[in-house]
Amino acid sequence: MYDVVVVGAGPCGTAAARRCAEMGLSTLCLEEHGTIGHPVQCAGLLSIAAWEGCRVGRKPILHQVRGARIMASDGTGFSFDAGTTKAYVVDRGALDREMAGSAVTAGAELQLKTYVRSIEDTTLRTVGMNGYREVSGRIFIAADGVRSGIARMLGMGRSPVVLAGIQAEIVHDVNPDLVEVHPHASPDFFGWVIPIGKNRARVGLCGGQQVRERFTTFLQHFGTACTDLVTGALPLGVMPRTYGRRTLFVGDAAGLVKPTSGGGIYTGVRSAMHAAEVAAICCETGRFDDEALAEYECRWRADIGRELALGFRLFQLRRTLTVKEVDIILQTFQNPDMVATILQWGDMDRPSKLVMQLIKKPEILRILHILFRSGVRQILK
Repeated sequence: MYDVVVVGAGPCGTAAARRCAEMGLSTLCLEEHGTIGHPVQCAGLLSIAAWEGCRVGRKPILHQVRGARIMASDGTGFSFDAGTTKAYVVDRGALDREMAGSAVTAGAELQLKTYVRSIEDTTLRTVGMNGYREVSGRIFIAADGVRSGIARMLGMGRSPVVLAGIQAEIVHDVNPDLVEVHPHASPDFFGWVIPIGKNRARVGLCGGQQVRERFTTFLQHFGTACTDLVTGALPLGVMPRTYGRRTLFVGDAAGLVKPTSGGGIYTGVRSAMHAAEVAAICCETGRFDDEALAEYECRWRADIGRELALGFRLFQLRRTLTVKEVDIILQTFQNPDMVATILQWGDMDRPSKLVMQLIKKPEILRILHILFRSGVRQILK
């Protein structure tokens, strides 16, 4: 019997497996696919903090960006350029493989092409390249993504919102220093253009409806020289309870994705660290009841819960705004004082820092008028 069995070998799963192994726990990580890092379902833009949390070398880094350019509906835009690196564009497949390698080096076992078909108490029944097998563990960490089979098997509640996303890698001349954000490409979320090198970029968007049609229209602005195409799903909003029946849910499986940007590496890896620490406590004390597992939720909520809650409210608010209202808000942010505040306090991972500074600005009154007219009272109450 293993101390810990992690299901899923994406960044969250391998981060959890590595930390468990480092603490001396016998750890097994199961992955249903035959290749780590495939299929890719991520835009591949990581904040510096998210990158550092992955604890790998710099080989997966393809490019660095310094800020963003926000585009209005008429094609004009304004920029936030910090003048220094704010995020890395990475090869997600390479990142995943390096993280998996680090977990194995730390002492975790890794089994590929192994699918969990049922779970009962301390036993996972699996099927894979080695046929039908039973795997026993004292505690489980579910890192099996937005469609978490473990959550389904245990009858756990899921994220309230799931968006679909499409991204293409294209040949196109873009500003190499800035990510472009296109709010109007997908009115219930946004579209993006991420530079990945000379004359190359990732163009994509997420949304709740008409996603393929929106993407086709959006892509036409950048030509048709597509060299890679990926699709995926994005869970927004945390599942009702992130623990239960000897299992801790991390990352996308728990809905721990930033609703403001759709990024899940920073929050996912942090949740994985908390899960590993609680798993170690449970193994040491011999307690695996829900009361003991609840410590995991207390820890991640104290760390990132406020940011996720605020982000989800902002996401809900975004869906109420018209094209004209979004353009007015963007126009307000072009004020030099507002730009300076954003550059000083903007944080991809913890937006509450910036929100607390912006509400002190007199210019924010114009935005608040729009927000209250659009139903912010109902969303923020």
